[in-house]
Amino acid sequence: MTIRHFLTTQDWSRAEIDALLEQAAAFKRSPAGTQLAGKSVALLFFNPSMRTRTSFELGTFQLGGHAVVLAPGKDAWPIEFEAGTVMDGDTEEHIAEVARVLSRYVDLIAVRAFPKFQDWSVDRQDKVIKAFAQYATVPVINMETITHPCQELAHALALREHLGDLTKKKYVLTWTYHPKPLNTAVANSALLIATKMGMDVTLLCPTPDYVLDERYMAFGRQNAEQNGGSLKVSHDIEEAYSGADVVYAKSWGALPYFGRWEQEKPIRDAHKHFIVDEAKMALTNNGLFSHCLPLRRNVKATDAVMDAPYCIAIDEAENRLHVQKAVMAALAGQG
Repeated sequence: MTIRHFLTTQDWSRAEIDALLEQAAAFKRSPAGTQLAGKSVALLFFNPSMRTRTSFELGTFQLGGHAVVLAPGKDAWPIEFEAGTVMDGDTEEHIAEVARVLSRYVDLIAVRAFPKFQDWSVDRQDKVIKAFAQYATVPVINMETITHPCQELAHALALREHLGDLTKKKYVLTWTYHPKPLNTAVANSALLIATKMGMDVTLLCPTPDYVLDERYMAFGRQNAEQNGGSLKVSHDIEEAYSGADVVYAKSWGALPYFGRWEQEKPIRDAHKHFIVDEAKMALTNNGLFSHCLPLRRNVKATDAVMDAPYCIAIDEAENRLHVQKAVMAALAGQG
């Protein structure tokens, strides 16, 4: 039997995504379940986490399962991912053994591994999560690498709760300032799920250097065509916000400057005015605002925006618990 993983929502049809969202909504109404009774989940964190770890651990418990949390390189051995490597450096064991051994112990493996921010041509290969999927004999879940599919589902569920049918709603994915270069994962994922939901999506960013990887732009155009929406890029703040039903904020690094922070920094510093504030939100169609969290207040969005009734970031964060339970239940129920 072919194992079904949850690495990216692009591998799942619109109907399958809708089914996951329906199951998540059911879990939100009635949290307890037995879908993971007698089962176990390995949660591997190569990077820090607060919402992801908490929601996956609690979600596993609420479905009757047991979660084992590991931090490779800290409380577990450092792992090598390159094939054919002479392992005479810091890594102690190879993914070929790690994934197969864990597969003998647990029923699901979930992985969080951010890019190295040195060479996008390497990072975009998503080697860590793909290696787990290659060698594991149980389903693998992406807890954020260069995409964040669990965040996508939580976001979509929150939007549906507030807006109902999302088709043709104007959705603005806006870049915001941050004092550090950040992963493009949430931006990639927001683009994927908004277009998959048939929304009219505007990617708002300071310059063409901040347009997302063509892989995700192409997926977005494909999703829009298949689901009745649209996708465009804008560098005009007023035009983008005007009439928007949803504003989703995220900072991300400019791919042409990936690994060259000192060259990107002056461009980034010149666009602090991309902060989401009341004046911009006033241009929208009584639009909703959200963010994946964590968010630096008065850097990415003002206090007034974060504390406004139209901010649904907390709803979205809560939904991480419910959608991840839906994903784990679906994957654990294979066969």
